[in-house]
Amino acid sequence: MSKGLKVILSGGGTGGHIYPAIAIANELCSRYPDTSVLFVGAKDRMEMQKVPQAGYEIIGLWISGIQRKLTLSNLMFPIKLLSSLWKSRGIIKKFNPDIVIGTGGFASGPLLKMADSKKIPTVIQEQNSFPGITNKWLAKGADKICVAYDHMDRFFPSDKIVKTGNPVRQDLLKTEGKKDLGITKYNLSKEKKTVLILGGSLGARRVNQLIEKELDFFEEKGVQVIWQCGKLYYEEYKKYAGQRDVQVHQFLDTMDLAYAAADVIISRAGASSVSELCIVAKPVLFIPSPNVAEDHQTKNAQAIVDNKAARMLKENQLDEEFQNTLSELLVSEELQRNLSDNIKKLASPNATSDIVNEIEKLLKK
Repeated sequence: MSKGLKVILSGGGTGGHIYPAIAIANELCSRYPDTSVLFVGAKDRMEMQKVPQAGYEIIGLWISGIQRKLTLSNLMFPIKLLSSLWKSRGIIKKFNPDIVIGTGGFASGPLLKMADSKKIPTVIQEQNSFPGITNKWLAKGADKICVAYDHMDRFFPSDKIVKTGNPVRQDLLKTEGKKDLGITKYNLSKEKKTVLILGGSLGARRVNQLIEKELDFFEEKGVQVIWQCGKLYYEEYKKYAGQRDVQVHQFLDTMDLAYAAADVIISRAGASSVSELCIVAKPVLFIPSPNVAEDHQTKNAQAIVDNKAARMLKENQLDEEFQNTLSELLVSEELQRNLSDNIKKLASPNATSDIVNEIEKLLKK
């Protein structure tokens, strides 16, 4: 089977779709060094930069999502879809893949539809607890659907579902024993508790506004803050760096050490962040973004909270409840221990390998 395996992967729009696709490609190439990999993404989206940076070739389709209101882009959607289906057909004919894998995002829709019509095996990897439109549309034709949450048979045919978890960055899996390294790297005091704030690579406006407003509260509590405010907001918030035990970062290049140094983590609830935090196993306060498709971040966080494995506050609860919730997380060692133990049980550290095992089974058929 390893003789010149040919694989097309498609996923994009956000890091949460792109990163798993790259992780799967890397694992396939490490098992079968003569594998040919082609990525298909959406023109003008993040994947057109990120995939070549990871060393893979990518072709862009002219496709975008449906907006919730009537826009010119929506009126163009049928034309874009037909164009993308036609182009996907050409890509598949020319590349002649053994298998096609979709990790979500609009480009994977037409590509996997075409692969299915040509009787090429397809695999979907769904990161969220509430799937997007594309994966729901593709589920009927897919041979295998790899998921990260329980109860996904509400959306997908149960005989196709395998619970594998989401691929995460391998360096994150090794945070044990790195606390002192983290404290040194981020120049922290061993005597004080550390709160790590994560707003995603671009940043999260509402989370940043909250942290700015609560700086006095952090000082009162005697905690030190590592605040990753994101690329879009760094200019606005960097003025707070260096005062009152506050560090402001555009992004963190040593996530493992930041995680290791933290006592409590405040984070958005994108699928890849949630999967990482399960492995890191620290007490977490999720503040899900309400501005994402089908409010899936709230559903991702709720699935963890239902297992008594994290705390969650919606954006409209922050003014009232943030200080009390965080105080309890900082003070109660029993709560910290329970949340850490429970979230660790939800981790899937071997997700990438498990997904590729499922791909292998299909290829052997």
